[in-house]
Amino acid sequence: MVIVMKPDATEEQVKQIEALLKKLGLGVHISVGTERTIIGVIGDKRVLADTPLELMPGVDRLVPIVESFKLAGKTFKPEPTVIRIKGVAIGDKKIVIMAGPCAVENYDQIMQTAKFLKSRGVQFLRGGAYKPRTSPYSFQGLEEEGYRLLAEAARETGLLVVSEVISLASLEQAVKYVDVVQIGARNMQNFQLLREVGRMKIPVVLKRGLASTIEEWLNAAEYIMNEGNYNIILCERGIRTFETYTRNTLDLSAVPIIKDISHLPIIVDPSHGTGKWKLVTPMSRAAIAAGADGLMIEVHPEPKCALSDGPQSLNFETFDALVQEVAKIASAVGREW
Repeated sequence: MVIVMKPDATEEQVKQIEALLKKLGLGVHISVGTERTIIGVIGDKRVLADTPLELMPGVDRLVPIVESFKLAGKTFKPEPTVIRIKGVAIGDKKIVIMAGPCAVENYDQIMQTAKFLKSRGVQFLRGGAYKPRTSPYSFQGLEEEGYRLLAEAARETGLLVVSEVISLASLEQAVKYVDVVQIGARNMQNFQLLREVGRMKIPVVLKRGLASTIEEWLNAAEYIMNEGNYNIILCERGIRTFETYTRNTLDLSAVPIIKDISHLPIIVDPSHGTGKWKLVTPMSRAAIAAGADGLMIEVHPEPKCALSDGPQSLNFETFDALVQEVAKIASAVGREW
C-alpha cells in the first residue's frame, strides 16, 4: 500500500512513519512530489493490523496497491519521472535519441559515427560491446574493448554512452565506461542481473522481453526499483508474434499504456522492432506521435558491411532524414527536438 501524506506534512512526520515501518520489518520507498509526499510500503500488511497509521500526524489516507508492480505504478508516484543524466533529461518535454551501431567493430567505425551523431544533436551514443546472438557463430562483440572504444568516443565528442550488459561480469566492466546500462530483451527476466543493477544505482534502459506482457515488463522494473534504483527508462523493442514480414511486431500501443499506468519514461526501438531500415523512420514518427519520450536507432557508416544487424541500420543520409521527420512530429504533439 501507499501512505499519502497531507500537503503540509513535515519532514519529521515522514521520518517518524519511516522509522516505524522499518522497525516492523517492512520495506519503505519515499516519493516526494511537488504537492505531497507518498510513502510506499512493501511487505506483509498483516504486521500493520494493530498499527493505526491513518491516525499518525501528517497522514492523509492509506491507499492499497492492487497492481503487482508497486513502485513502477502511478499509485506510488502519480507524477511522471524525469531522469537526469549529466544535464540530459529523459521524460521531459524534449525528445532524446540514443543512436549508434548495433555492435562496436573498431575505432574508426565508432569514432566516425559518434562525430556524425554529435553534429546532428544526438545526446546518447549506443553500441554493443557484448552481443547475445541467436547463433553461436555470429559476431559476439569486442567485449571490454568495445566499452573502452565507446568511452573514448564519448570523451572526444561529449556524448553519453549506452551499452548492453549480459551478465554480472559484464556489468562490473560496463560501469567503468558507460553512463547508462542496457538490459536487453533476452535478459529482461534475469532477476539476479536486475537486482545487481538496482544495487548499483546506475541509470538503465530496460527493454521489453521477446514475448513479455506489459505487466511482466513492469515487474522486471520492479526488481530494479526494489533495490533502490529508480533511474529506469523503459524501451519498447517489439514482441514476437505470428507475423514474419518484420523481425518483430512493434507494439506502439505499449507507449500510451505505460504512460497511463506507470510514471517511468519510455522510449521506442524501431530498428529491432521492425528489422528493416525502410520501416525505421515511419515507425519513429508513429512512436513520437504515440507519446514516446525518445528513440533508440541503429546507425552505421556502411550498413551493408556491418558485422551485426546491417539490414535494420540507417546510414548517415537516412538518419538525417529521420531527424527531420521526428522534429516535425515532435513539434506537432507539443514536444521538442
